Amino acid sequence: MIEALNSECFCISLDRQALRRALEADPAARGLHQLIEERCPHLFAALPVFVSRRHVDQMAAAIRAVEAVIALPAYREAALAWAPEIARHDPGAAGAFIGYDFHLGADGPRLIEINTNAGGALLNAILARAQRACCEEVEMLEGGPVAAKDLERTLFEMFASEWRRSGRPGLPRRIAIVDDSPEQQFMYPEFLLFAQLFRRYGVQAAVLAPEQLAFEGGVLRDAQGPLDLVYNRLTDFALEAPAHAALRDAYLADAATITPHPRAHALYADKRNLSLLTEPALLRSWGVPQSTIEILVRGIPRTEVVIASAAERLWAERRRLFFKPAAGHGSRAAYRGEKLTRRVWGEILAGSYVAQELVPPSERRIGPEASMKVDVRNYVYEGRVQLLAARLYQGQTTNMRTAGGGFAPVLTTPGSGADREAVPSPLAEGTIRAAA
Repeated sequence: MIEALNSECFCISLDRQALRRALEADPAARGLHQLIEERCPHLFAALPVFVSRRHVDQMAAAIRAVEAVIALPAYREAALAWAPEIARHDPGAAGAFIGYDFHLGADGPRLIEINTNAGGALLNAILARAQRACCEEVEMLEGGPVAAKDLERTLFEMFASEWRRSGRPGLPRRIAIVDDSPEQQFMYPEFLLFAQLFRRYGVQAAVLAPEQLAFEGGVLRDAQGPLDLVYNRLTDFALEAPAHAALRDAYLADAATITPHPRAHALYADKRNLSLLTEPALLRSWGVPQSTIEILVRGIPRTEVVIASAAERLWAERRRLFFKPAAGHGSRAAYRGEKLTRRVWGEILAGSYVAQELVPPSERRIGPEASMKVDVRNYVYEGRVQLLAARLYQGQTTNMRTAGGGFAPVLTTPGSGADREAVPSPLAEGTIRAAA
């Protein structure tokens, strides 16, 4: 089995010099590799993670099943019922970078959560180009459904598709990558890489803080002029903070394309939605086919909303549960049940949490005496998997701060020709050439 390589293969696949060249291919990126080394030295793991084709296909099947349910009006109404009012606004855009995170448990892949501003896609696209095969057998393996050489174009075309889905022709002229205090963010190097990617396709781009934005006369702008599209990296998913007022007003007025956006978060990433996706009777009442229900129940750990009336039972069962805040991100305020104290339990009951069946992650040995936990992220757009990447870590949750850990490429056995997605080409070739 290919998974056996995770405990037997210790060959370093990451070519550090190739990674540096890939990161700094653009002359404007000089010094970026050093910035990563100084700020996040454990961002990239040296070893790949091996995943069987069967598990890759099972993850894709679970994603298709989730997407099919999310498209149902009944599901959308149920998910929006506990979402903030802003989520009822439909901007047309689908939402960039939906991240489906799986643990490869003993019973196969289990979807532990969905995120809407899943970071790391561009970093992983570059990482995929900086790998070397340690032997002929590994050379025969492949990465995700899009070839490494095509990943960056695929990511750009996703933003172009978001632009068109929101009712706008051609390409945006100016894009802003927006986050609070962006230069202080852990993923700031990726923000810079995205700005360079957009510029390579002829689109002006800047990394901005929300305080640099203004909404005036129906136009979202910064000091340099109007902004057409915002790649939104804020974790204020409902844009409620006063500092985010300009972005919120522009979103509600459809004055710019904002992606990902509050509606996408409400439909995909609110952890309470997993309780809808793991309730067979409810799914049947919505007309979901039994075959789809079986995929969901098998592929998603049982999840329920924490309510006061269930407190005694959940406390008694806590050792087999994991507790997550409904609108959480980055594993913040998430707790493994066996480590709960009464004080934290009180905070969970007072907050908005879900209890999820505990699915231990698989492991990747990085040496004879050392192992890392693994989760596998599928980066998805419009239901299509763009990229597979693993995160290696130690501790309770992923952290990108473990020596030897970080992002790792996923390698699997080749599928049939139909298994490999064609690179989406929503842009006319002439438009691409003109933009580039």
